[in-house]
Amino acid sequence: MCRNIRTLHNFEPRATSAEVEAAALQYVRKISGSTKPSKANEAAFEDAVHQIAHITQHLLDSLVSHGPAKNREEEAAKAKARAAIRFGTA
Repeated sequence: MCRNIRTLHNFEPRATSAEVEAAALQYVRKISGSTKPSKANEAAFEDAVHQIAHITQHLLDSLVSHGPAKNREEEAAKAKARAAIRFGTA
């Protein structure tokens, strides 16, 4: 259920608002135990996603890193290689 929650800090280019929003959505889904809220809970669900995305962006903007920024393509290639080994598709 939390497949979109990935490390967003210290990448070049920086995390997009869509990536932050996707992570917030997955977090709220996990915490609420629901992938789609009922009509009665829809406003609270959407408000929580918005607030968590906002504070997440604030956190990312405030963090300091002393290491070099990671390259998205290189990290994706490493993840793909790990998955191939793990799932036997190598």
